[in-house]
Amino acid sequence: MKTAMQTKDSNRLSVLRSLLTQTLNASKTSSPINTDMQMLALLRKTANASRAASEEFKGAGRQDLADKEDLQLKIMEEYAGSVETMGEDEIRSTVKGVLDSMKAEGSKMATGDVLKRVFSPEVLGSKPVEKADVAKIVKQALAES
Repeated sequence: MKTAMQTKDSNRLSVLRSLLTQTLNASKTSSPINTDMQMLALLRKTANASRAASEEFKGAGRQDLADKEDLQLKIMEEYAGSVETMGEDEIRSTVKGVLDSMKAEGSKMATGDVLKRVFSPEVLGSKPVEKADVAKIVKQALAES
């Protein structure tokens, strides 16, 4: 934030202030932002809102405001891209291991049950992983077996 102020990068400063405000507001709720994945979700939510606003501005003929939203969107995507998450291969191997152990136990192989096991604290509990990606991989693995 200090660098954005010193370089007088008003778009980056605006994005950072907005994210800081949203984080502060979230800290006052029952589900504060504690992890990188929660911050990534906030970044993506804000980016989607910015994308929708840009489309609205373009539809209303306000190209100046649409360009401003597009610049802010680019900054948010830059920050979102810098968050480290687990790779797809690592997720696949983890899901395969869980499925194999469930087969050996004779457990029910429903998507929800597999996801509960995968997201348990012993398996992927606190690791930085996209839940949507894991769900997609679990569905593919269940379809194959």
